[in-house]
Order: sequence, then structure tokens, then C-alpha cells
Amino acid sequence: MNEREVLFTGIGGQGLQMVSKALGMAALADGREVLLVPRYGGMMRGGKTNAELTIGDPPLRALPVVTAAWSAFVMHQAFWETIRPNLRSGAVVVVNSSLFHLDVDVDEARSFRVPATDIAAELGSPMSAGFVLLGAFLAITGLAPVGAAVDAMRQLVPPYRTQHVTNNERAIEAGVAAGPALAAPAWSDLEGVR
Repeated sequence: MNEREVLFTGIGGQGLQMVSKALGMAALADGREVLLVPRYGGMMRGGKTNAELTIGDPPLRALPVVTAAWSAFVMHQAFWETIRPNLRSGAVVVVNSSLFHLDVDVDEARSFRVPATDIAAELGSPMSAGFVLLGAFLAITGLAPVGAAVDAMRQLVPPYRTQHVTNNERAIEAGVAAGPALAAPAWSDLEGVR
């Protein structure tokens, strides 16, 4: 059975909770099982925001707390140490290199640096950096179809924010375009990372 765990970390206001949910919804639409555990503090902006997502082929056997994750989605370095110890040797680590300047420091990690914040700013939509990184993460890992992630994003954006849907879609596409430049492997190509 295939199970893939993704640990997300960032700071409040980067859209990390929406992005983690979009990835989970995209995997569900692709026929996979999903378990999502959001973790965040009381601060709206600037505080710690993490999430744990497990995606697998049915039946899913994951525990609600991930202690040895297959991958990491890192929007900011501020809370990197809250997830780094829970990554397996050889983990796939995708970081927003615009805001992450540390060594990944995980044994045999497959590390991918994507300047998500810079790409989003170039698109004229700095608030969509999380979706840039999501597009790259999908291109790198193949965990869910890009089209399903775009559909999930459209469902998740609240009615009073629909003006951002087009920019978010462009951000996902820009991230996907950045992914192949990183020699993107597919889900099956990363089988040995378990």
C-alpha cells in the first residue's frame, strides 16, 4: 500500500491551511484516502501554522500524528524545527527559497528550492505564494493531479475573495512550470523514499 505524509509549515497569513486542504481535496478527487490535521496558534498573522496530511491508497492506516513523514512543504523557515525532526531519511523537502535560507539538514533529503514568494510577486499577486509552492510540489511529487488542485482551490476560496481565483490559478501554473526545472520525479519514482 502507498501512503505519503506531508508536513506543512509556515507563518499565519501565508495561506498554508488553504493550500494543505486543497492538496487533500485534490487527492480525494483522484480516488485516494486523505487524513488532514491542521495545527495553528491563536494569531491570525505571523504565528506558527502547521498541518499534517496523509494521502494513500485505500484503506488508509495512518495515525493522526505523523512522526516519520515522507515529505515537507515549507513556506517559511521560522517554524522549520517543529517539523524537521519528524522527517524520514531521504524525505522530499520543497521549500520557499524566497524565505527559507537554512540548510535542510535531513539525512539524504531530496531538497527542492522554489522561490515561491518571488514568483508570486512577479505575477503581481504576492498573496498567492502558497499556491506557487503547491504547483511546484505537485510537479515534483505527483501526489495529485494539478487540475484537481485548481478545482479544490476554486471551491475553497470564500465568496468575498473570488477576485483572487484567477491569480491563484496562475500561481499554481507558474509553480508547475518551475517544478520540471527541478528534475521532477513522479509518485512512483519516489517509491524508495518510504
